[in-house]
Amino acid sequence: MKAAVIGGGVIGGGWAARFLLNGWEVAVHDPDPEAARKIGAVLDGARRALPMLYDVALPPEGALTFHERLEDAVAGADWVQESVPERLDLKHRVLAAVQHATDAPIGSSTSGFTPTELSEGAPDPSRIVVAHPFNPVYLLPLVELVGHAGTDPSALDDAEAKLRGVGMYPLRVRAELPAHIADRFLEAVWREALWMVRDGQATTSEIDEAIRMGFGLRWAQMGLFETYRIAGGEAGMAHFIGQFGPALAWPWTKLTDVPDLTPDLIETIAVQSDAQSGDRTIRELERERDDNLVGILRGLKARGRAAGAVIAAHEAALMPPVPAGRVLRTQDRTVPVDWTDYNGHMNEGRYGQVMSDASEGVLRAIGTPPEETDATGLTWFTVETRISYRHETHAGERFTVDTRVVEGGGKKLRLAHEMTRADGTLLAEGEQLLLHVDLATRRSAPPPDHVARAIADLLEAP
Repeated sequence: MKAAVIGGGVIGGGWAARFLLNGWEVAVHDPDPEAARKIGAVLDGARRALPMLYDVALPPEGALTFHERLEDAVAGADWVQESVPERLDLKHRVLAAVQHATDAPIGSSTSGFTPTELSEGAPDPSRIVVAHPFNPVYLLPLVELVGHAGTDPSALDDAEAKLRGVGMYPLRVRAELPAHIADRFLEAVWREALWMVRDGQATTSEIDEAIRMGFGLRWAQMGLFETYRIAGGEAGMAHFIGQFGPALAWPWTKLTDVPDLTPDLIETIAVQSDAQSGDRTIRELERERDDNLVGILRGLKARGRAAGAVIAAHEAALMPPVPAGRVLRTQDRTVPVDWTDYNGHMNEGRYGQVMSDASEGVLRAIGTPPEETDATGLTWFTVETRISYRHETHAGERFTVDTRVVEGGGKKLRLAHEMTRADGTLLAEGEQLLLHVDLATRRSAPPPDHVARAIADLLEAP
């Protein structure tokens, strides 16, 4: 698959990274002579952060090319993502040029324009949709997908399938709205924050603390309405609205007014923001943001909630079958940041998790996947684990685990694991003894015949 990215700024670079790290070829067109360097910086962050979300390896990275001519970039593309600056006249020119060069579907990253506005004067408005992402595009799954009255329905279906294939969550917006859904909320919050700073009621730092220490954490997992549903207690949302609804008539906010962005206000905001960030560079701030997002998203993935559920579903689609043979490749993944200590080294307890996850790969290969335990009443218990640490490893490093079945008679299954960095360095060796258990009796029991045969096959394999 090939994606053409038109416009290589922060958002265009994020799109390039999202497609590229999911195995697509990516062709970029941007007249900025610094485009390759800027996208390279985005890619450096994405290559480090995105693989840490998953417990399996991403597909082999696609090829990235840069093109002076738009026509060369879109040639043979399966998807075109327009991410030029937010000027309607410029977008009209670019979209028309794209459609004169290719029949590929086009998604626009516009944060405010409707698809009807975008497709005015276009050769084929039916193939233009809004596909509005959020920064960093390579980590955050949401993309607002918006069509218009003339949109070919199959174009939206095709767009949704392609975007889900690279791990995104296409939210179909049912009506054309300026700024779609999410940015309308962001604009309201931004507007109110500007008033507070202008009137000296709060600093940029205090406003950010109010968000990240409080409701921002709730919104990350439950959004707005479900958060307030809980606030209503057992009586529910109707009670909440009845209790707090009257406050909406009080003059708490200035959402219908816009403060004048005078030079003094701009200077105040800039000075406070610079002081808030200290001496950290943009690249350092991006890395801190990405590491924090990885930790939050992995936490949500473990619970199967919100954005974490999207990552889990994408991970399941990426997971390859465990190959047959005496030596099984049971892990191929990247060390996530939440597995490391203050030095960035992987914590020793996580080596045990690596061995446990590798064992689960073997259990799937022999026909006893852990997720079927409840249905069968049969499972394997680990009764002994021994690990030898050979070399340290760090966040963002890719590693594999190769596992051998060294004993498999009766109720026992003994496994030997070798954990190796991508450069061939042996990181750890482990051995685990598992017993097959009948949960009804809570005692060890021989595995079913088909499982015993699968184990015997592994022992006899070359």
